[in-house]
Amino acid sequence: MTAAERREQLIAVARTLFAERGFEGTAIEEVAARATVSKPIVYEHFGGKEGLYAVVVDREVQSLLAIMRASLTGETSRIILEQAALALLQYVEENSEGFQILVRDSPSGAPTFQSILGDVASRVEGLLSETFSRTGLNTKHAPMYAQMLVGMVSFTGQWWLDTRKPAREVVAAHVVNMAWNGLSGLDADPVLFSAEPTAAADPA
Repeated sequence: MTAAERREQLIAVARTLFAERGFEGTAIEEVAARATVSKPIVYEHFGGKEGLYAVVVDREVQSLLAIMRASLTGETSRIILEQAALALLQYVEENSEGFQILVRDSPSGAPTFQSILGDVASRVEGLLSETFSRTGLNTKHAPMYAQMLVGMVSFTGQWWLDTRKPAREVVAAHVVNMAWNGLSGLDADPVLFSAEPTAAADPA
C-alpha cells in the first residue's frame, strides 16, 4: 500500500473499533492487528490513539455537518424542522458506525455530539426567531426552543439506530408532528400548573 492508502485503511479499522468499543475500550494493538501492521506504523501516521481518534471524529463531524447544512434550505420553521429531522436520520442510517462514535463519551478536548448539534441549533434558532417575532412571542426564547427541537431529533435518532423501524421518513414525520403541533399552539407566557412561582423565576 502507499502511505495514503495505509492511512485510510487504519482510519477505517479504527472507526469500526471506536464504534464497537468506544475510545477507552479500543487499543492501538488491536487496530494494528486488524490492519495487519505493526504498532509503530500506527504511531507513525497518527502519533497515538488520541490522534487517530481525532481524525476519525473530525471526519464524522464534517460528514454530519455537510448533510445538515445542505439540507437546511427551507424558508419556514416547519420545513426547516422536517429537513433537520430527515437529514439527521439519514446520517444515522447511512453512517451508523460514525453516529455511534459521536454519541459515545469522548476523551477530553475532542469534539462532542453536543457541540455538533449546537451548530445545527444555531441555524434553526434564526428561523424560529423570525417566527416568534411574527406571532408576538418573545424572541429571546428562540435559542432555547431551537435546542429543544434539535435535541428531540437527536435522541430519537439514537433510539432509531437500534430499531431501524419504521422508515426514516415515517420517524421524521412523527417527530415533526409532535414538535410542530406543540409549536403551533405555544403560550406566550407558559407556566407549570403543578408548581408555585419562585422569586428567581424570569417574569419575561
